Amino acid sequence: MADSPYIIEVTDAAFASEVIERSYQVPVLVDFWAEWCQPCKMLMPLLAKLVEEYNGAFLLAKVNTEEQQEIAAQFAIRSIPTVKLWRNGEVVDEFAGALPEGALREFLSRNLPRESDKLVDQALEWLAQEDLDAADTLLTQARSSDPSNYRIFLLSAQLEMMRGELDAAEQQLNALPIEHLHDPDAVQLRAQLPFLRAIVDAPEPEILKAAAARGDSQALYQLAAYHLQHQDFEAALEQLLTLLRKDRNYADDAARKGMLAIFELLGGEGELVQRYRTRLSMALH
Repeated sequence: MADSPYIIEVTDAAFASEVIERSYQVPVLVDFWAEWCQPCKMLMPLLAKLVEEYNGAFLLAKVNTEEQQEIAAQFAIRSIPTVKLWRNGEVVDEFAGALPEGALREFLSRNLPRESDKLVDQALEWLAQEDLDAADTLLTQARSSDPSNYRIFLLSAQLEMMRGELDAAEQQLNALPIEHLHDPDAVQLRAQLPFLRAIVDAPEPEILKAAAARGDSQALYQLAAYHLQHQDFEAALEQLLTLLRKDRNYADDAARKGMLAIFELLGGEGELVQRYRTRLSMALH
């Protein structure tokens, strides 16, 4: 362990240079431990194994809290082992206690850049330019080299949605690793699916507007879906609220569910969300 180029012992005096400054070049995982701590001794071999496996994707810095008390006090280390991850000069994540290997891998996966992320980022740029074939090619390469990267599933779902392949998009979202099934990006993509399905083969918006003005429930819902597609969230919410007041039972309570889905798309907060939450509550009582 002592001979590894990826593991360093850090003192109070060297902490700023060895951890904070170096974290601008590479993430630094700091293990606060002590000789008397049995959970620390259980954790150390796992961290040493993983830092070698990651082959320089991060550094492991060990801080003996009995010997380096100034740093331990500065970062309010009250129990050990405590592990903090520095990136770009700041602590970005941490945990306490001797986690099992699976949890450690999840922690690292959540916080460390991956080689396949470069391909995913390039694919995202092609998607922004609506070059779906170029994006697909890059995502295929990324999936081949790193099939566990959850971002590949998310971007593949977005790609399939742009193609109109909604079942394929849903399959990508359902294939996400279980720990990422409820990530905000996944929730937001999943919330769009019912609306996108609603406008498959739907009439043109002008025709829908006329039908909605006559009180046609399906037209009201489809018009809301069109507004959502163009990110006119207020107009979409207004159409759904109108539908809810007129026909609460339409398509298994689709109006209420649709409004809740838009709230999720908007992150669940903000003036628009709060205003329509209040209006939804009033309409339901």
